[in-house]
Amino acid sequence: MEKKSGRIFRYKAPDNSREVRLDSFLASSLTGLSRSRIKALIKSGDAKVNNCRSKPSYKLKAHDEILLSIPAPTASILKPETIDFSIIHEDNSIIIIDKPAGLVVHPGPGHSTGTLVHGLLDYCQDLSGIGGILRPGIVHRLDRDTSGLLLIAKNDHAHTFLADQFKSGTVKKQYVALVHGQVKEHGGKIDLPIGRHPVRRKEMSIALSGGRRALTFWHKIEEFHGGISLLSVVTKTGRSHQIRVHLSHIGHPVAGDKVYGHGLNWWKRHPLHRKSGLQPIKRQMLHARSLGFTHPDEDRYMEFEAPVPDDMEHIIRALRMLNSHNHANIT
Repeated sequence: MEKKSGRIFRYKAPDNSREVRLDSFLASSLTGLSRSRIKALIKSGDAKVNNCRSKPSYKLKAHDEILLSIPAPTASILKPETIDFSIIHEDNSIIIIDKPAGLVVHPGPGHSTGTLVHGLLDYCQDLSGIGGILRPGIVHRLDRDTSGLLLIAKNDHAHTFLADQFKSGTVKKQYVALVHGQVKEHGGKIDLPIGRHPVRRKEMSIALSGGRRALTFWHKIEEFHGGISLLSVVTKTGRSHQIRVHLSHIGHPVAGDKVYGHGLNWWKRHPLHRKSGLQPIKRQMLHARSLGFTHPDEDRYMEFEAPVPDDMEHIIRALRMLNSHNHANIT
């Protein structure tokens, strides 16, 4: 690869690239850009093959010449908004945010306002433009109802440097999850590919054919009476809904997960709700507790932690009280 300028890249398709799609080739050759962003660049004519406009699905031939031009960031079409979120750390290149549950990370269908990106634009003017005008600074994401640590890039160098780590699996991402069932094993590994659900296109599912590899490690922290366990979960890949899909597949869906779990009504039948009137769970009990990575400027490993939020901690304390009460009755 020859890099002609900061935003122009030239490639020559190798001999073994026959039948490889153009968007797939660029996604594997250039880090820091999502597959959807690459497709958008191809469709807008910013990626050409043999100096001609092409399609994302174009099948490369040996020695095809590919020119990719990444336009300079344009002025955001989004209006900054004041959004409530906690900042754990900030320096010249990154921001570490403790995202509250219920906050959507970036604009999308049904969420044109009130996202974290709107809040970032209000708070910080110098975000990375690699993610496009709808996702400035966004290196990775969390589901709307998942709380916890999120890493934001303030410039393009930091974005590319951090995206490389996420792609290679060297970023340490540790979560805590309350799940259905009293888990018998002390820990385990789930190595199953994930892809788009064949019928419900907004959902993901285990896809043994055509899915992308997804690797999740978990170990049991605590188990409670009432059929709930507390797990620590580490992901080595970053597939959409990965933890929720994997844990549901092994029979221990995340408590409060309306899509891959038992939903919210199950809580009405739980002893804690019936006996104490404890407020029902209103979201999936999944929290991104720690995040470790190499800093893009200082070239040293850094690790940050966000405490379990109040709604989840309240449930955990109540479950522990139920355990103590049942143990006292037995003894």
